[in-house]
Amino acid sequence: MTLSSIRAGICVLAAFAVLAHGAVEPWSEAVLEVGAAVLLLTWAGNVLMDDELKLIWNPLLWPLLGFWLVAPLQLAIGITAVPFLTRIELLKYSALLALIFLFVQSYRTRAQWRNFIWFLLSLGFAVSLFAILQHFTFNGKLYWVRELKYGGIPFGPYVNRNHFAGLMELIIPPGLAIQILGAERRDQLPLITLFTLLPIGALFLAASRGGIISIVAEVGFLIVLIVARRREKKVFVAGAMILALAVILVSWLGIGRALDRFAAYKNLEASEGRRVEMVHDSMHIFQDHRVLGSGLGTLQEVFPLYETVYDGFIVNHSHNDYAEALAETGLIGGFCGLIFLVILFWKCWKILTVAGDPRSFAYHAGALVACLGLLVHAGVDFNFHIPSNALIFLLQAALATSAFPALPLPRGH
Repeated sequence: MTLSSIRAGICVLAAFAVLAHGAVEPWSEAVLEVGAAVLLLTWAGNVLMDDELKLIWNPLLWPLLGFWLVAPLQLAIGITAVPFLTRIELLKYSALLALIFLFVQSYRTRAQWRNFIWFLLSLGFAVSLFAILQHFTFNGKLYWVRELKYGGIPFGPYVNRNHFAGLMELIIPPGLAIQILGAERRDQLPLITLFTLLPIGALFLAASRGGIISIVAEVGFLIVLIVARRREKKVFVAGAMILALAVILVSWLGIGRALDRFAAYKNLEASEGRRVEMVHDSMHIFQDHRVLGSGLGTLQEVFPLYETVYDGFIVNHSHNDYAEALAETGLIGGFCGLIFLVILFWKCWKILTVAGDPRSFAYHAGALVACLGLLVHAGVDFNFHIPSNALIFLLQAALATSAFPALPLPRGH
């Protein structure tokens, strides 16, 4: 199996994770983990057989590896509240770490990165089209056939509409950056526009408050990046046109329905006050387990001991990925996360400052903005605990921090 096969395998696993309801069930998690293991072993075999195949190291792998080591340390010294749950989370995180490592090894040229972006845009378009169709023909079942055993507010293949919004946040920015900067052949820009606008419409139809706030933050950050580096009038014109088209599409799909869903869903989801309480209680867990946390994946079991207001519902996540990470992994895990973010923004900014052509700038800026969007949403939800979204976030982060040679745009631009 060549590196091209590994690239294909990563894309297949990413698409599978999205379509399998985010890969949140044991069977889909197992497929993701086994697939990652097979690809890793295959890559190792290629390295042994090909002496010229060089190892590529992305600096993001250091803090990711550090975070991975927290769980084995918790298990070794016996401080995790529920060792079984920590082992389960460790397996899941190991698969994600293996896939981002393989992603860095197998994507080495700008043409390969371009193919990955087209894969993301195509995936986003297909999932958005399905989600919109399901929205207008919804019969209370996922894929029109699968019963919702544990409830939920589904949208597209996701049981939770907020997690569908998280996926769109990761896919929309690259298309926006390419479209605004004209970083593709002119004959392909209309397709880029379609692949970008439909996910925007689907995101608004999902009526995720966190998702809409995040996409607004993404657009603002992208404009700041582009204006700071490329003060050209055509940038403002292109941005205004895309914004106008997005407004028209959202209006046509039914913005009124989306606003109505805000009110209808408010009683079915955790309220703002309840979310604040969960974060507050999670920080109490952190205060009692400051160094290494209560154990990766143990929040659901530990939380009842710290719950100040009981409402009859099981709390499986804090609805704030930062508070949950601190509660489960302590200061050491939090430090690894902070270093990851510093490297992500510092490394990508360095690349953006020397990006000489529109395509390189669009690829890196789009990937960085995509990461920022999910980081914003993480303050009010738990997208990083959805394997599909966590995986695509890590792949976008790898793209944002990977330099590749600048080449002229192909003919037809």
